[in-house]
Amino acid sequence: MKIIVFGLGNFGMSLAISLTETGNEVIGVDKQMDKVNLIKDKISHAICMDSTNELAYTALPLNDSDKVVVAIGENEGAAIITTAIIKKLSDVKIISRALSPIHDTVLEAMGIHSIVHPEQESADRLTKQINFKTTLENYQLDDNYTISEVKSKPEFHGKTLAELNSIDKYHLNLITIIRKREKTNLMGKKTIIKETIGLPKPDTVLLEDDILVVFGENKNISFYCDCVK
Repeated sequence: MKIIVFGLGNFGMSLAISLTETGNEVIGVDKQMDKVNLIKDKISHAICMDSTNELAYTALPLNDSDKVVVAIGENEGAAIITTAIIKKLSDVKIISRALSPIHDTVLEAMGIHSIVHPEQESADRLTKQINFKTTLENYQLDDNYTISEVKSKPEFHGKTLAELNSIDKYHLNLITIIRKREKTNLMGKKTIIKETIGLPKPDTVLLEDDILVVFGENKNISFYCDCVK
């Protein structure tokens, strides 16, 4: 994949290098030349630019990128502005670092759903999550096995588990299903929540927006994700 990482501090630099080492083409961006010089020989490209300047983005292949990570950690305002500019200029998937609860709220209001907290997540874990492409969340058990949330394939929709042998074909074990449900609070306001349905049964019917929680080898989870349209 082609990935742009904005902000080459400790977290951003570790992430950019880790993504490069796992076979991705990475462009690192920072406004400080010393950070660019530190990483320029370790990733595909390193660019010195002010990411809060919209005019500077003509030098970046935003629309040709698969994902963008806003890893800026020293300046919350710069991180928010950078995210807003990227969202304005491109439809690329954005993963943005949050520095505070308010930052979380702003990102959610902007429609950013992939929010990371480096104090809680390592660059190595985020690398695995990015490399699994359409995987929603992962729990790495060891170097070979993972529990992952994956999207249900379109050909599964409307069929019972008894009718399907596709999960077995991918050598994955289905643990449970996360499903959306409408809930009405005490004030009468309706919201959509996600809840697990427990242990799936042979007569469980898979729905369009279902998220499957599966266990298996990393290579098999990656293969399943590559096949999801």
